[in-house]
Formats: sequence, C-alpha cells, structure tokens
Amino acid sequence: NQGLAGLERGLEARLLGDPHPLTLTIDLGVQEVVRSELAATVARFKAKGGSGIVLDVATGEIVGMVSLPDFDPNHYQRATVAQRFNRNSQGSYELGSLFKVFTVAMALDAGVVDMTDGFDASRKFEIGRFRIDDYRAHRRWLSVPEVIAFSSNIGVARMAEAMGGEVQRAYFERFGLLEQHSIGLPELGHPMIPDPWRPINTVTAAYGHGIAVSPLQVVDAVAGAVCGQPLPSAHVVAEGSLREREPPVSAETAAKLRWLMWLTVAEGTGSQAAVPGYLLGGKTGSADKAGRGGYGGRGIMASFVAAFPIDRPRYVVLVTLDEPRGDARTYGFGTGGWTAAPTAG
Repeated sequence: NQGLAGLERGLEARLLGDPHPLTLTIDLGVQEVVRSELAATVARFKAKGGSGIVLDVATGEIVGMVSLPDFDPNHYQRATVAQRFNRNSQGSYELGSLFKVFTVAMALDAGVVDMTDGFDASRKFEIGRFRIDDYRAHRRWLSVPEVIAFSSNIGVARMAEAMGGEVQRAYFERFGLLEQHSIGLPELGHPMIPDPWRPINTVTAAYGHGIAVSPLQVVDAVAGAVCGQPLPSAHVVAEGSLREREPPVSAETAAKLRWLMWLTVAEGTGSQAAVPGYLLGGKTGSADKAGRGGYGGRGIMASFVAAFPIDRPRYVVLVTLDEPRGDARTYGFGTGGWTAAPTAG
C-alpha cells in the first residue's frame, strides 16, 4: 500500500492522511478510446512509442492521457524503464512545426505581422552559415495564412527575425513553455531552452527546433492560445479551487489563430485529420530527432494538435509518435500529417 509512481506516489501523503475519496479528472471512456487508437497507430507505423492527451479547456480537466509503451500496474516490478517513462509529462521533445502555432500567434499579437501580410519564400532563408528551407517548398511569396497552412519554415523564420528574441522569449514564458508544469506528478521533465538565446535560436525555435518541451506543456499552451481568455491550468485531480491563468494572447489574436488552424485542416497539411460533422482546427508537426553529429538519420517526432469545435474550442487533442515509419497507404511518409493527424481525428 505504498505509491510507486504517478499520482499514487505524488499524492501519497494525501491518500494516507485524508479519509475522503480522491477524484481524478480522467474519463474512463475517453481514456480507453485514446489508448486503443494510439496503440493501433503505434503498431501500424512501428513507432518506438507515442502519447495522447485530451484536455477540456473550459475546466482544465485532462479527460484522457496515455503514454506508450505502458505496463500492467498490478505487476509494476516487471515494467521496463521505457514502459515506466511518462512521455506526456516527463519527456521533453522538439515538436517541430507545432510551434508555428505559437510563432504566428505571438507575431500577430505583438503587431509584428497582419493577416494580410506576406513573406518571400521564393528562396532559402540565410542566417549566418545556416540555410533554412521548406519541407515542400512553393518558391514564391506566401501570405500569413499560407505560411501556417503550408507549414513554411521560411515564413515563420522571417516572422521571428522581425519579432526578435526578447519578444519571442517573453511570449514563450506567457505560454508556459519555459518552466516545468505544475500538474503534481512526480514524473516531470524540464523544458530544454537555448542558453544563450542567439538570433539563430530565435529563428529555429519559431519552427520548433532548438527548444524541447513536454506534450503536457504544449496542450496547455495551445488551449490558452486558441481561447484568448482566462482558463484553469491542465490538471488531473478534481478537487480544490483552481487559479485561472491569464491568457497569453488577446481574444482578437485567438480568433485569428482559430481561423488559421481551421484553414490548415481544411486546405493545408492537416487535411488527414478532418472529421465529417466537426469544425476542427489543428497543426501538424514533423521534427527531425537530434543526436550525436546532428539531425540526420535518426527518424522524426510526428505530432498533431487539434482544437474543436474550432469556432468555440471545448477540447484540445494532442498526439505524438516517436519515429513512425510510413507504409503503402501513406506513400512511405511517416510525417505528422500522415500519421498523427488521422489518429487525432
């Protein structure tokens, strides 16, 4: 009768000292769906693992949260290190183009760009000795909506350069991406951020490289970005009064961002997430995994974050997959748009 991990360990004193039942926010029906869909996707694409979160943004309640591979808690001693690792709260990952949601939101909110602006993506973006290109280059000027719908690295790099590192870092702090999340689990990782924060870091962080955070932080930050109003932080214990967070961006910016995320699903890289009958918005992410010697040849972290109904978000859903391998139905692609997006849908 001693907690070995998770909430049973984190809340050991509360469980032993208080006779009242402890109620969690997890909905067993949602949890089962998240696990079954995620497990099927991990198996299909032969991924090393995956994670999934469903957040009720109105209440801050996490109604589903799964990390794979997992284990039978009745036989904890048999679990491997990989099975005990909580990818949602403990892992810190470079999540690639998911961060374009934050970059566009902060650039709009700071007045650096307007929805009618555009950026030259006709050639690679050069900064020092580095050259940044798009995954599927259009080689032309792209409007702000096209930058996010087509997931242009060049476009958000130019946005970030115009915004500057100090403004970018201040917004990342407002999104809650630079500090450990306060969810109460003992298995918590720390975000990995640039130090020093140089111009090249400002540019790469704009499209989710050079900065690593947990999926839990991302789902909470996206909720704040798409709602633009005070919200409770994500939590898994349904008791006590909750302090609401100040919105990271204005309500006007949030409305623009919701439309851009809808466009990404309707006509952009997130089309595989579309669900008939639902107004859905989202963003894909496909980040090269770093290793010794750079980013080459180590697979990708594929992800998709969704909010629905996008005109008035009630839920945010996040799916991440570790090194998925494409198959015949995805034309060999393991990117977020082909793997994580339909799973989120």
